[in-house]
Amino acid sequence: MKGVTLRQLRVFSAVARHLSFGKAAEELHLTPPAVSMQIKELEQQVGLPLFDRSGRVVALTTTGEYLLVYVRKILATLKDAEDSVARFRGLQSGRLTIGMVSTAKYFVPRLMALFRAEHPGIDVRLKIGGNREQLVVLLQANEVDLAIMGRPPREMATRAEPFAVHPHVIVTPPDHPLMKAGHAPAAALSNYEFLIREEGSGTRAAMETYFSDHRLQVRVAMEMTSNETIKQAVMAGMGISLLSLHTIGLELKAGLIAVPDIEDLPLLKRWYIVNTLAKTLSPAAEAFRYFVLEEAERFLAREYGAPVAADAREPA
Repeated sequence: MKGVTLRQLRVFSAVARHLSFGKAAEELHLTPPAVSMQIKELEQQVGLPLFDRSGRVVALTTTGEYLLVYVRKILATLKDAEDSVARFRGLQSGRLTIGMVSTAKYFVPRLMALFRAEHPGIDVRLKIGGNREQLVVLLQANEVDLAIMGRPPREMATRAEPFAVHPHVIVTPPDHPLMKAGHAPAAALSNYEFLIREEGSGTRAAMETYFSDHRLQVRVAMEMTSNETIKQAVMAGMGISLLSLHTIGLELKAGLIAVPDIEDLPLLKRWYIVNTLAKTLSPAAEAFRYFVLEEAERFLAREYGAPVAADAREPA
């Protein structure tokens, strides 16, 4: 394996994480053939196949699973070395990788644009973990410097600092009966079919908290893996849902989605900025952490309005 390159290892790690050559190519800003070539060359160096490819299904071989453990250690050590060197350069340059759950993509890029305006020399990159469980994997693998999420990990030692209230609301089509009901009790939700996020997502956990607190049993019409798909389904009249208020700003302004007045809603959680305790943050990461703690709550209040409830619940 003397001819193995860091580029090949990074491509291998991305394909292993997504189990998709196409998604890895998108993340790395490469073409799928370029990703396939890098994997082929790595497999030639190893002398064994690293992936099973059956049609469109991609899975790690046993060799691939063992190699992935060491590749993640190599890339994590390299990242630590880059961060240590960055401390000597200060804030004039450096690379910053921010991970986030998919719900945060509606506001984090705009926060990053404001940060970049103050620090134009910093190379800022985003990684979307999809749901909370996927983001925890990125943190564990040291593939992100900081993470924006709603429920801090309990699986590892982290510093998790709350920076803003995170409201969750019931969303319906504008002409839905709940919009005509005034202040409706939570029990009224049992009359309607729900569109829900997948297991492992923070939105799903918030919904289950609310249902459990009010002893509700609702009918599930469909489970979906993205907020965008749920919003489109709600607008099409396929059901109602409980979503983060921070995901529906455009649809609310356009009158495409409505938020009825329901008992004990909005459900207020919190947004957290998280880093692993084992990691020494670079100057760029420390600057962004401080920027989020100082500016994010004002930014969200300006964009979405101040929370209507007095206190935010901590995650279960």
